[in-house]
Amino acid sequence: MKWSVSFYEEFEAEFDELPEEVQDEFYAEAQFLEMNGPATGRPHVDTLKGSKYPNMKELRFEAMNDEWRVAFAFDPKRVAVMLVGGGKVGMSKERFYKGLIKKADARYARHLEKLKQEEKSKKEEKGKKR
Repeated sequence: MKWSVSFYEEFEAEFDELPEEVQDEFYAEAQFLEMNGPATGRPHVDTLKGSKYPNMKELRFEAMNDEWRVAFAFDPKRVAVMLVGGGKVGMSKERFYKGLIKKADARYARHLEKLKQEEKSKKEEKGKKR
């Protein structure tokens, strides 16, 4: 079974600003994730400890002499939603992850709320058709 990977809207704009080499490495890892889904483990994916969400993960890769991490979570629709990312070089590990997790948790909360609203709208539409 192939899994889906999508970009959270704000991250998509941020991603577009990254150097091509970083984007290429990301896409290679994302393809691996699409093939293996939640079973993907290290060195490609690891759990982000400290998140409010137990399913919050990080996609891990190296590009341009930096260690890159992209926070993501598999949502209820079985889509790996890429939320936020960045390079770790030049920043303390603690500071990097604190910022990454804070932003990822906030974006994932908004993503889940949007899914909930879409589901509610679908149910209301079904009710009107009866």
